[in-house]
Amino acid sequence: RCGCIDEKGNILTGDHILYICARYFKEYGELPSNTIVATVMSNFGLLRSLEKIGITCAVTAVGDKYVYECMAKNGYSVGGEQSGHIFLSQCATTGDGILTGLKLAEVMKRRKMKMSELLAEFDEYPQALRTLYVTDRESRNDPDVCALVAETEQVLGNNGRILLRASGTESVLRLIIEGDRE
Repeated sequence: RCGCIDEKGNILTGDHILYICARYFKEYGELPSNTIVATVMSNFGLLRSLEKIGITCAVTAVGDKYVYECMAKNGYSVGGEQSGHIFLSQCATTGDGILTGLKLAEVMKRRKMKMSELLAEFDEYPQALRTLYVTDRESRNDPDVCALVAETEQVLGNNGRILLRASGTESVLRLIIEGDRE
């Protein structure tokens, strides 16, 4: 994984890295189908920011294996997770934090821009993530829970999203709510 901060001390996520790499590779004609791959956990702002510059984001389930499978199946060259696990398939067949860091340094050098400048048009949405401890992960399918999710989706409209998913490894539900304003 690659973790980094910009020159102002802002912590960057894998979504920031994906945006920078996608924009850079598109600029040089090295982004097949003008598409990258991310997971459902990625910030909604990533999808919107990419859309503004003509890049599509294929969205997979959580897990680097799903990101890589989608990339391999469709011939995409950039993908990753919000955690900073990034795949740059034109450079390597696995995620590599050091390689990702070097690629970011290359982008800054070639574009003669600071990290914050590379992200000037990235519109990150406020996002809340909560872990809900449950005895049954299928409780996310409870009619009352489904009704509350549907009601929240209606309030958010096209300006946000709610995601309630079961963890694949423990008895918890992960709840993400995000929108264009807090």
